[in-house]
Amino acid sequence: MAKSFRDMVTEARNNVQGISSQEAREKINKNPNTLVIDVQDAADAGACGLIPSSANISLGMLPIRADLLVPEHLRDERLADRKRPVIITCGAGGQAALGAYLLKQMGFEDVAFIEGGTTAWKEAGFEVE
Repeated sequence: MAKSFRDMVTEARNNVQGISSQEAREKINKNPNTLVIDVQDAADAGACGLIPSSANISLGMLPIRADLLVPEHLRDERLADRKRPVIITCGAGGQAALGAYLLKQMGFEDVAFIEGGTTAWKEAGFEVE
């Protein structure tokens, strides 16, 4: 049976940790090595603001950039360490859940997504660029 976007997000949410904006901020402050990735397409990224020091890697490119078996010029070196803490965000959280689930399936050990995405981050009163 074909899956809808909603079905895929539900599956992702059932398999990877969602965290609040507050929890994300605490994790980032506790471990400055935490990588925050906004998975929105470049044209859309920043529409609601970007979390400071976050990297923009679109959802479509994320599995390629994180794949250690593709040619080196296609990889993102920030995704080489499967033990590095990673927090995924997007505008509202759906794409972030999918991105976090992709990374979990690729062997990342400490990956989570922000519930409500960058919109929730901003509504919590945290800084965006």
